[in-house]
Amino acid sequence: MRHIKIPENHKNDPRRLPFYLSIEEWVAKHMPAGDYFFSWRVNPTVICGRNQEIDKEVNLDYCCQHGVDVVRRKSGGGCVYADMQNFMFSFITDSDKVTEVFARYTSMIAEQLQKLGFDAIASGRNDILIGEKKVSGNAFYHMPGRSIAHGTMLYDFDPVCLLNAITPSKAKLESKGVKSVPMRVTCLKNEGIALTPEEFEEFMIQGITDGNPYTLTEEDLHEIEKIEKGYYDPSYLRIVSQKGSALKDSSKLVTRREVIKGLGEFCIEYSLDSSSNEIHNFNISGDFFMNADVETLLCRPFEGKRCDKESLLQVLDEINPEKIIPGLTSDILLRLICG
Repeated sequence: MRHIKIPENHKNDPRRLPFYLSIEEWVAKHMPAGDYFFSWRVNPTVICGRNQEIDKEVNLDYCCQHGVDVVRRKSGGGCVYADMQNFMFSFITDSDKVTEVFARYTSMIAEQLQKLGFDAIASGRNDILIGEKKVSGNAFYHMPGRSIAHGTMLYDFDPVCLLNAITPSKAKLESKGVKSVPMRVTCLKNEGIALTPEEFEEFMIQGITDGNPYTLTEEDLHEIEKIEKGYYDPSYLRIVSQKGSALKDSSKLVTRREVIKGLGEFCIEYSLDSSSNEIHNFNISGDFFMNADVETLLCRPFEGKRCDKESLLQVLDEINPEKIIPGLTSDILLRLICG
């Protein structure tokens, strides 16, 4: 596994999260076949999953008042809070198989923690635990011929900021058997790590990579910064959702939310025309993982379709939702839509 390095004299290493997400994309598009890994840290930031409704998951007023950036990544999963006390790890590989990539990545990180004496295990679909508490949350992003797994590692954290910046739904917390975010989170400092943050980062890089780093050139970084601009596009960030905001007099807004074990939280919203029984403004949001574009491949096919079992099954047969969201069967999606 090769380490991707940012040159030490690079003048524009600003601790902006989109900058590092863009490095992942650049590596996936331009580096030769193989495995790549790098570590990074950012200024205070809430990082939202590709399909989440930011307004419902983030306390935007708190973030604005306390200088916390709000960013949307291209991978699925839920919101996480990161700052300079939190390490981010990125793993880029050639495999297209989500389960295998995740298992390899989370096992690799857990094994390094075990070498430091921690009782660390990969758990559930995307967490790494020490004991019964989460120390790392991870997500997955697929590109043609390449996969990216990335995640957090809490060296230390501010529970006040963590609690106030992110506002997960009550259903999601209850599905995990807890009442608040800090109750299910720990950090390496609380668990007694003997290494400084800098020593820990070096330990992880040396243990995972092969000692043959690739240092990004100024030309590489120029191309990376071009990719970064897309993360600031308002249409991509989607702070204020427009779906369902303008309903016809004959329509009603249908909203169904459910936490499905092993898959994550789903929120289905659409407007239903009471005269024609047609679906419009169909949207799926949540912290699930995906292999493809949910908006284009999973939401749009329901536009204008009648909300009856026969019509919906016909759509489901054509799109095969499991190929888009791993584990989401047609039966589950039909239940989410119809209730």
